[in-house]
Amino acid sequence: MEYGFEDLSVVMGTYNEEEAIETVLTDIAEVTDGKAEVVCVDSSEDRTPEIAREHGARVIEQEPQGYGVAVRAALLAAERPVVVTTDCDDTYPMERLPDLLEGINDGADVVSGDRLYYGAETMPDLNRLGNRAFALLASVLMGRRVHDTTTGMRAYRRELVRKVEWTENTGLSAELLIRPLMRGYDVRELPIEYRERKGETKLDPLQGGAAIAKSILKVCLEERFR
Repeated sequence: MEYGFEDLSVVMGTYNEEEAIETVLTDIAEVTDGKAEVVCVDSSEDRTPEIAREHGARVIEQEPQGYGVAVRAALLAAERPVVVTTDCDDTYPMERLPDLLEGINDGADVVSGDRLYYGAETMPDLNRLGNRAFALLASVLMGRRVHDTTTGMRAYRRELVRKVEWTENTGLSAELLIRPLMRGYDVRELPIEYRERKGETKLDPLQGGAAIAKSILKVCLEERFR
């Protein structure tokens, strides 16, 4: 079966992103001709949820519990057979949605956007170095080379998303790549561009980086010995 935009859910966790959310949702609508379902799991204190609803998104409000809790809830709330995660800060290129969908139609179970392929020059130096280190750590532990374990833009078959138990919070992005790979699913990386974010980042690079590294180690070991 070949999927189209009417089979696509674009999901994200949102937290105080009123500066960027309108641009992201407008781009999604333009690229998919308004056919994609959009789900936002929101914990904001600003106008983010109101703006999202004004642009046709389904908004699920919850108390702030962290990145992974929000994204996992958004993934599981998706109602279409292909689910794409993204961030709400306008860093990811919505114009690549057709390419992600094409990868799924070509047989992939997961198509993962590789931000580092083109250098990710708009990313802060410490973040870029950390993301390369995370990819190297995961590659060594899995025995398979991956290039960007922490990207927020990926396409998944919904049946896979609902079959795996996701456990991580700050490290969820890495987990969403590692568990499918280590279980033998068809996971492919697609080079994507990465833009400078709008608004302030919510993640402390040192504390968050330590949490992500810990998640990578934990998930790889769990999968190795399951």
